[in-house]
Amino acid sequence: MNKLGFVLTSLLVALAIASSMLFVVDQRQFGVVFQLGQIKQVVNQPGLNFKLPPPFQNVSYIDKRLLTLESSDTEPTLTAEKQRVVIDWYVRWRISEPEQYIRNVGINEGAGAVQLNRVVRNSFQQEVNKRTVSELLSSRREELMEDVKRQVLAAVRGEEKPWGMDVVDVRITRVDYAQSITESVYSRMEAERKREANELRSTGFAEGEKIRADADRQREVIVADAYRDAQKVKGDGDGKAAGIYAEAFGRDPSFAQFYRSLDAYKSSFSSKSDVMVVDPTSDFFKAMRSSAAAGK
Repeated sequence: MNKLGFVLTSLLVALAIASSMLFVVDQRQFGVVFQLGQIKQVVNQPGLNFKLPPPFQNVSYIDKRLLTLESSDTEPTLTAEKQRVVIDWYVRWRISEPEQYIRNVGINEGAGAVQLNRVVRNSFQQEVNKRTVSELLSSRREELMEDVKRQVLAAVRGEEKPWGMDVVDVRITRVDYAQSITESVYSRMEAERKREANELRSTGFAEGEKIRADADRQREVIVADAYRDAQKVKGDGDGKAAGIYAEAFGRDPSFAQFYRSLDAYKSSFSSKSDVMVVDPTSDFFKAMRSSAAAGK
């Protein structure tokens, strides 16, 4: 029984030692083998590999994919005309030489991102100081990104201590004024828009008053012309009516007198509530008396 336990224990120990001597490198990584703290081997190809068991040799992995570093600094930068602007950017980079990277930068991707962020930020500050805001927003923006990329590559490819990395692209995503300047710009824009709105309202009110005055004038002219034409037509009608009456009354004066008397009676007795005190023997009732006599 003791012999079987010894065999099993020995087998487990052998398996543990064998597993510690094997490591797998993914296609997205570099495998770096360290021996007593020194780089012994860098594995670039994916697959199963062998090494000495710890503590003689250890393995570490570094990402070989294209990485993205985005700006996190909101500190404003001065332009050539001393305007404070905030620039957002990103950098695409990768680790190309793992040995140089580990010796001069660090053993993980975070160390490279920290140092690269510092270099890119300083390069942007230097280049922005040489340009105006309009140049940052115009076609010279491409020129700015190329100059920053050139400076960053010169820093990471230094002859004395190369970083073992490659910078693929540098891009600006946003250029904006600092918060204090943005508020003042918005205030000026708001004031300018209010001024234009008030000017348009004043112009519209003046045009409205002008249109209303012209319409009132045209209405008065039209009403006056219509009244004139109506009076003219009425006058012509009254003249013709008077001529017809004169001709008709001239043929029989007594009938004319009688007709006028009837009109007078009609006008006088139009309301039942009217009370009139008159002399029956007056000439006003002459037509009535004549009618009564004729009836008798």
